[in-house]
Amino acid sequence: MSQQTARRGGTVWALVITSVAGFMAALDNLVVTTALPSIRKDLGGALGDLEWTVSAYTLTFAVLLMFGAALGDRFGRRRLFLVGLTVFTGASAAAAMATGVNSLIAARAVQGVGAAIMMPLTLTLLTAAVPAAKRGMAYGIWGAVNGLAVASGPLIGGSLTEHVSWHWIFWLNVPLGIALLPLARLRLAESYGTGAPLDVPGTLLASGGLFGIVYGLVRGPADGWTSSLVLTGLFVGAALLVGFVGYSVRAKNPMLPMRLFRSRAFAGINAASLLMFLGMFGSIFLLSQFMQGVLGYSPTEAGLRMLPWTGMPMLVAPIAGILSDRIGGRPVVATGLFLQAAGLGWMAAVVAPGVSYAAQLPALIISGIGMALYFAPAANLVMSSVLPKEQGIASGANNALREVGGALGIAIMASIFSAQGGYESAQAFVDGLQPALVTGSAVVAVAAVAALLIPTRRRAAEAVKAAEEAPAPALETASH
Repeated sequence: MSQQTARRGGTVWALVITSVAGFMAALDNLVVTTALPSIRKDLGGALGDLEWTVSAYTLTFAVLLMFGAALGDRFGRRRLFLVGLTVFTGASAAAAMATGVNSLIAARAVQGVGAAIMMPLTLTLLTAAVPAAKRGMAYGIWGAVNGLAVASGPLIGGSLTEHVSWHWIFWLNVPLGIALLPLARLRLAESYGTGAPLDVPGTLLASGGLFGIVYGLVRGPADGWTSSLVLTGLFVGAALLVGFVGYSVRAKNPMLPMRLFRSRAFAGINAASLLMFLGMFGSIFLLSQFMQGVLGYSPTEAGLRMLPWTGMPMLVAPIAGILSDRIGGRPVVATGLFLQAAGLGWMAAVVAPGVSYAAQLPALIISGIGMALYFAPAANLVMSSVLPKEQGIASGANNALREVGGALGIAIMASIFSAQGGYESAQAFVDGLQPALVTGSAVVAVAAVAALLIPTRRRAAEAVKAAEEAPAPALETASH
């Protein structure tokens, strides 16, 4: 079935609805982290058990992203978006009313299911509603809101926990979800993908592989990397993903056509996204603890001091989106990633037990500008690198790789931190934080190099056009 181009309510409504929905899903990745001590005080249980309130969401979210996108392509993107939003909103209310640790973990897992259905469809629905000439700016605003959600999760969670109650980190989603449901039904146009039947074997292989990998990554720091369950998850997950790739190469209608990765634009932006989230997630995870545990700020004070980094996308990303419309996304993304790498490197050089805020401020500002320049055009690069009918699965694949990158970043940087330092003293924390930040900076610099491999906008457009006109679509490698 062909994609419908009719737009009801115009671009503004589509931008508001998809940005708020994306904000809700992205926020819940890290919003619980600063609330864990308060949740433990109310509900009991070991802190290790409570970490599952974070892990359960990450697992179901990352594992089902591509499946959620495939369902939307097959049965209607707006219809499945409404389903995902309903599930997410209901599970948020269940989490807020949880009376025990197990019920909270279960609600968080269901939240992840709803987010996995909803999140990849926000981009495809936005693309259907926005004229091609204005997509850079629209993606810039969408990316800015999502970047703000990822980066401000610890601040929002900490502030609500400190000044109201940890229950409100979940109640916050409920009125937003209830308001979005009728708006999405009335203001978003329905659209579809290729209409191909669901790829059941591919879905099982991809979901099982992602589950094993993400399970191993999120549990490795807590359970130990030599734990039998962690090792089993990593090895079995890797084997299933290898099987998924082999199957998808031969399948007639695969969930994720491997030929998409022949496109340098698609392969380059996905590599850059995975590495960017690896470096950024791990850095935010540790720096929020540094500001509270070492510098003695409250969660709210720490979050406010990180605003030059976390709030910058709201100012810079729309401008960066306009820039990407004019000069192409590659130079904007690459510049942003190099700035993000420089900011993390600067922070690694200045962190110390008694470091002043003034010494940290330049690094925070540089990192914030870099993050904003990345988020704005990245979505446009993903969506413009494939055929219109394949944009749903492209969005799902990119979001899944981001989630894996985030989980990998927290796992790797937490392991480096534990190996080089610890929580015993302020100096021990800094001893672990510095090499972790250096690692994050290096990884984001590699992401910038990957972004430079993306072809120019003209070359990428020619490759997509050639694939669209070919009898058997196949995105060939584009060159400069």
